[in-house]
Amino acid sequence: MAEALKEHIYIIPLREVKRAPRWKRCNTAVKDIRAFLVRHMKSEEIKLDKSINEKVWEHGSEKPPRKIRVRAMKFEDGQVQAELAEE
Repeated sequence: MAEALKEHIYIIPLREVKRAPRWKRCNTAVKDIRAFLVRHMKSEEIKLDKSINEKVWEHGSEKPPRKIRVRAMKFEDGQVQAELAEE
């Protein structure tokens, strides 16, 4: 894998998922994470790691976490890979 150009750790707030129906909140949370990274990393190509998905869906589809800590790395080809940041 190529060397990462830019690496950041973000704490992404997910409290806005309350606007979604109760049964769709985790789906909305994953979309919000992707939208946050598109906006802050300036790239449309976002790859989310499986650990992020597992953390969001940990308590079922109706109760995503209020915030999530993510490490995002941007590579030379413009692709961004995100994974759950260790606490």
